[in-house]
Amino acid sequence: MPSIPEKVHELTVGQLAARSGAAVSALHFYEAKGLISSRRTAGNQRRYSRDTLRRVAFVRAAQRVGIPLATIREALAELPEERTPTREDWARLSEKWRSELDERIRQLNRLRDHLTDCIGCGCLSLDSCVLSNPDDTFGDRLTGSRLMVERGKRP
Repeated sequence: MPSIPEKVHELTVGQLAARSGAAVSALHFYEAKGLISSRRTAGNQRRYSRDTLRRVAFVRAAQRVGIPLATIREALAELPEERTPTREDWARLSEKWRSELDERIRQLNRLRDHLTDCIGCGCLSLDSCVLSNPDDTFGDRLTGSRLMVERGKRP
């Protein structure tokens, strides 16, 4: 990993990519989504403050556990003056996200447990498909896994 002298207070996109492990295209994407920001030089080159390294690490850690980028952006926007997240910020946010992750895990476990039933069917035409129609939410209106509304008609 290339070291950056302490006197350097801003990083190029290449330096940020090398230090953070994120691809340049990912950094551009993060910037487009409002997760990180840069200033432009007179030559229109991006320059990132050193604390952007921590923001990128925060974003990547949250992504690895399945937090959507929109949720990450909302969390970062709540920080005073959009400062770099601290250990305390991560602890607070991860506690908030824990219930969302637990629910997602529960749903994925249920889908996994019912996957064999779906494969056994083959055509997905069961009257109440546990994958396409969990808890038979459409059972009182429609049957089968094709739950598309016909043009001009509502179920």
